[in-house]
Amino acid sequence: MTKYKLHLCIFYDSHFSWVLFMRIGIDLGGTKIEIIVLKNNGQEVFRQRVDTPQGDYAQTLSAVVQLVEQTKTHLLQHVMSTSSEKLTIGIGIPGAVSLKTGLIKNANSVCLIGQPLQADLQRKLGQSVRINNDANCFTVSEATDGAAAGCEVVFGVIIGTGTGGGIAIQQQVINGVNAIAGEWGHNPMPWLSKSELDVQPVPCYCGQYNCIETFLSGPGMLQRFRQSGSLADSPQEIAERANSGDKQAEQFMTQYDNWLAKGLASIINILDPDAIVLGGGLSNIDRLYRNVPKLWQHYVFSDQVNTRLLKAKYGDSSGVRGAAWLWPAEPG
Repeated sequence: MTKYKLHLCIFYDSHFSWVLFMRIGIDLGGTKIEIIVLKNNGQEVFRQRVDTPQGDYAQTLSAVVQLVEQTKTHLLQHVMSTSSEKLTIGIGIPGAVSLKTGLIKNANSVCLIGQPLQADLQRKLGQSVRINNDANCFTVSEATDGAAAGCEVVFGVIIGTGTGGGIAIQQQVINGVNAIAGEWGHNPMPWLSKSELDVQPVPCYCGQYNCIETFLSGPGMLQRFRQSGSLADSPQEIAERANSGDKQAEQFMTQYDNWLAKGLASIINILDPDAIVLGGGLSNIDRLYRNVPKLWQHYVFSDQVNTRLLKAKYGDSSGVRGAAWLWPAEPG
């Protein structure tokens, strides 16, 4: 049997009664489900990961419920339970809840699409659950106590398989009336040069062509590299080859730096954020933080750009931490 190490998380309130403020965050990904428990000050007290059942909604639902119940059991074994206890649950998913139907839409984990995930979980767990897009969770995490802590307006970007984006204002996620706030990746890449326009347009899975995602995501980057006449197994390989003096890789990376600068400049022109935080696999390419802020000045409609480009503090843990922060600091 797996053994867990838990720590006490007890606060003494103004009425001299023991009160528990803790929050559960869950990252429901395509390959793993991660659960975390945070104190109200952001300190982690528990974490566990399990594999995601593949292609099976019922089993996925059961796995989440089982994780929550196991976590609650361990918390109660180590923390005095009172009627004043407050324990919230937030979940990040690779999709969104449709405001029209309440069902999941736009999910990379296709078994979730069309399912009443929030209603099912609330019924099985017997309490309210907040669900949001994983990029939104990432952004809330980094805006709350991550790289952009203290910033009023934060735009978060996950550059990996796709180019997810999220907006947090005063540490609160902005969903939008269509639940698509921050989806910058499915706008066209702006300010393309004639030579770039002459290249065969790349289709995006959303049905359009030359979306930002087709330039900046990992798969998009590799496809554009092939269009330039070269091959690589990963974006990291391209960046490493450029660092090693490969002229063709360096030429391509210079172009990629400029594409990212253009894409983010279009966000700055609209949102004017204090900070942009990068996450995902491509966020580990260090040259981006040196080069992109120098390049985006050319495209931003201002004589000075004070927006900071930052690397995520919590890496791939930001999503699950952000899910926990979907509830306000003092849950009701």
